[in-house]
Amino acid sequence: MDRRNRPTMDGFIPRRSAGGVSSSVSRPDPDAATTIRGLQRHDSAPVEKIATRRQQQAALAPVESSEARRQIVSRADIDESLHEIDQQPDQQPKHRRHGKKHDKAPKPRWRKVVKRFILLILLVGLGLAGWIGVKAFLAGGNVFKGDIFGIVQQKALKADANGRSNILVLGTSEDDPGHQGATLTDSIMVLSVDQKNHNAYMISIPRDLEVQYGMLCIAGGHGKINGYFNCVNDDWTSSSAEDERQTKSREFFGNIVGLDIQYSVHVNYTVMRDIVKALDGVTVTIESSDPRGQMDGNFDWKCGATYAQRMKNCPPRGHFIDYPNGPVTLDAEHALYLAQARGDTEINWGFPNSNFDRERNQQKILVAIKEKAMSTGTLTNVSKVTGIIDALSSNLRTNFDTSEIRTLMTLAGDIPADSIASIDLLKGGVMNSSAQPTAGQYDYSDIQAFIKKTINATPVSKEAAHVVVLNASGITGAAQTEADRLADLGLIVDKVDNAPEGVTFTHNTLYHTSTAKPKTLAALQTRYGKTALATGASPVTVASTTDFVVVVLNPLTNTNQ
Repeated sequence: MDRRNRPTMDGFIPRRSAGGVSSSVSRPDPDAATTIRGLQRHDSAPVEKIATRRQQQAALAPVESSEARRQIVSRADIDESLHEIDQQPDQQPKHRRHGKKHDKAPKPRWRKVVKRFILLILLVGLGLAGWIGVKAFLAGGNVFKGDIFGIVQQKALKADANGRSNILVLGTSEDDPGHQGATLTDSIMVLSVDQKNHNAYMISIPRDLEVQYGMLCIAGGHGKINGYFNCVNDDWTSSSAEDERQTKSREFFGNIVGLDIQYSVHVNYTVMRDIVKALDGVTVTIESSDPRGQMDGNFDWKCGATYAQRMKNCPPRGHFIDYPNGPVTLDAEHALYLAQARGDTEINWGFPNSNFDRERNQQKILVAIKEKAMSTGTLTNVSKVTGIIDALSSNLRTNFDTSEIRTLMTLAGDIPADSIASIDLLKGGVMNSSAQPTAGQYDYSDIQAFIKKTINATPVSKEAAHVVVLNASGITGAAQTEADRLADLGLIVDKVDNAPEGVTFTHNTLYHTSTAKPKTLAALQTRYGKTALATGASPVTVASTTDFVVVVLNPLTNTNQ
């Protein structure tokens, strides 16, 4: 048969058999181009689409002659010809393997991007945490006592016999250029903390309180209490001199307020400025008896030299410290000068009690700083945290040990603002408006008793029940001894006397003369036993303010009975 008349199937040419009969397609020339349904193809580049089964069957349709039938291309020949094409896995559909469905599609690229982004955030976070940790680590060594590696510990604070840790806070202005009396402690505060019950009391000591220094100072042997700190020594450069001032001040101020003071903190103006600045301001509540709020013209110079400048820079009235009653937000400068304001200039209002009003504002600012510093928004803000660390490391000195830092941080978070109370010596009646003891000059006994009673308050002492104690034991002094013990519990003893003659008592007896003071009643019943409570009237006549009458027949041997 003529070569040009050979039957073809989609571009495949049948082979010639050994006997001259064509029984299969001949292999195409490797260099020759073939076409499949009009698509040009080369051996080096597999075709994009192969003929379908239907097309193959159409090409293999029956023919009339037996010779033609012998020349029909078999399926095996086609498969062999397409063998190389089938070997291109990247350009052919994937087939099932091991009876499973096709392989899963590749994961979207965006997932890889997200994973890498999260990893980057974690690495950055770890880096920032490490940086903050190093700053805090170094700051701790600069501010606190003891080994710098103590910061990893959490040592309990030292405490007095009542379980309270007392901290003396002294504020000076030696970092304020041109400030007169820069070494005077114009801010004096004692903070008493209960680690177990998570409460605290703040006691501000007026700077004008007259004291005897116990040593000869520039002002002499006595003077205002704010002169004591610098009276100890006037070396403001060495750490040993600072330690000496703080050590002697803890003892001296502790004797004034009647507390064992274990710790002290010395801060300056920069501390408040930088901390409040790092916190982006704090919010306090102005509470004045004056409906206009509080205004002190002593700081109007900060608004400008002329009236026009002051009105422009400090609206609406040209005063730097001028706030209405209610919540106000203070920036660093306004917080600092509100803490100093006491209405001691001709132009002012809202400071009827001068130093006492200033001290109340100082306490409010301190609590506001503590609350905002411990808030989530601050603790998660790198710039704020590092700003606080920087402020403390450069301008605060204390005798706290590095091993107590974590305890301080924990207490700051555990004690809520409503559990921090203020002990007002003026309202308590133990100090007059001139900031002097009502008991007399240099007599601080009433101040000490008032503070002790307040900070060691119990449910019983808060009720302040009045009691009369009678002696039916025949033992001299038995009633007085019991009265002293009841006073230690917080009761107010109205009278101590002998029990009336002719009345027989078989045991210690308790009379409840009013229906008030339930906490005290429960405590006395625990002390004397429930059977001690009498149902009848008191054997003696008592004042209308008396709540209980105690008859002692068998004296108790200790205060726990």
